Amino acid sequence: MPDETVDSPEVRPRRALGLDLADGVSRVNLSACLSLALFSTMVISFVPAAQPFVITELLGMSSEEKGRMVGLLGVAAEIAMIASLAWYGALADRVGRRPVVIAGFTLCAAGVALFPFAGNEAVLVGLRVLFALGVAALTTMLSTVAIDYVRDSSRGKSYGLIGVFSGLGALVAVLVLVRIPQQLEAGGMAPATAARLSFGVVAAGVLAVGALVWSTMSKAQVSRTAARVPLHRLVAEGVALAKDPGVALSYAAAFVARADLAVVAGFMTLWVQDYAVNERGMSAAEALARGGAVVGIAQTVALLAAPLFGWLGDRMQRQNVVILAQAVAAVSYLSTLLISDPLGSGMMIVAALVGLGEIAGIVTAGPLLAQQAPADVRGSAFGVQTLCGAAGILTVSALGGLLYDVWRPAAPFVVSGTLGLLVVIFGLIVRRRIRPLPESQPSPVTSGLA
Repeated sequence: MPDETVDSPEVRPRRALGLDLADGVSRVNLSACLSLALFSTMVISFVPAAQPFVITELLGMSSEEKGRMVGLLGVAAEIAMIASLAWYGALADRVGRRPVVIAGFTLCAAGVALFPFAGNEAVLVGLRVLFALGVAALTTMLSTVAIDYVRDSSRGKSYGLIGVFSGLGALVAVLVLVRIPQQLEAGGMAPATAARLSFGVVAAGVLAVGALVWSTMSKAQVSRTAARVPLHRLVAEGVALAKDPGVALSYAAAFVARADLAVVAGFMTLWVQDYAVNERGMSAAEALARGGAVVGIAQTVALLAAPLFGWLGDRMQRQNVVILAQAVAAVSYLSTLLISDPLGSGMMIVAALVGLGEIAGIVTAGPLLAQQAPADVRGSAFGVQTLCGAAGILTVSALGGLLYDVWRPAAPFVVSGTLGLLVVIFGLIVRRRIRPLPESQPSPVTSGLA
């Protein structure tokens, strides 16, 4: 996509779905962005939600070990993401968004297809890492493209719309895709065969969607100067941007928001499944479906609330919206301490609150970063922001997985809520020092090459 220009009163920007499109962006390009949000979130949510089924049915692990294993898989995945995220962002500034997107879909498809064939813990961890490398590419590009394709006046609404499509993708994952093994088992298929066929179908769909998105994304380069900058300098620029208090707040918010998403997708499902099997005597497939239903409530609320927080992002100072979102998320996640029966009505209310808090953090951090980061290193900035999110997931997965086994199932949510309160405090300290960056201002690392 060509470099952005400042809105002119004489030229009315092209609009689609209530968004002011950036120069050179078509409605077809926007549909590619929304497809990326829908299908990438679908596959990203599917594996964490379905992995307890694989751990139980294919590896035969006991209930006492499952929390540790889920935590281990989360830690391994986030280490892989931390090692790759900033480089994906910088690579996207150099070669464009499309190659990174197709690489992400390909790696995810390979990880999904092979996941149920893991014969032991080591192989399962390796395949989770392979999948995580694809997730890293897709999450970085989704955040970046959602900003690339619209003008600043619509970036809050853009993230709100992305949140809606992401929520739809998560709903399909937890309400449809994770039920496929149960349906196949009900038809007489063995659990292992059902799992492998289900994952294979999902992988084939991911590849097909990747080809569609590749063909409909904008082919234009965002920055001509960044193409001549070494990758390590682009990565360093993304890190150096944290000197700006607005960028620092956005990075801190992403640290918590991405962890929230992982907690909902992984530990909420595990909590419900463990209780359903151990306390209610349900089968693993039935428990998986019940877990999907609870997570589905959270994702439905997230889907409905995304436009609200996107709209607020274009009406309020963006740092204030981030602080509000983190406060909502912290209260929501800490409310899990009130739950003793995850299959009861109280869990449904808490799941709705958790969905609200989850989407609030995700939708608000990106527009603040776009407001503060120069356009020619935007991919690098969002790569570092997503890296911060991966570090948050790593922290919560490791600590939350340990506390899940030794303390209580709500532990990962308590960890996320506490971190959210710390971000609120930081935001209140720096919010008056945040000044929006003019869109036309170049990054120091590329301005000398123009």
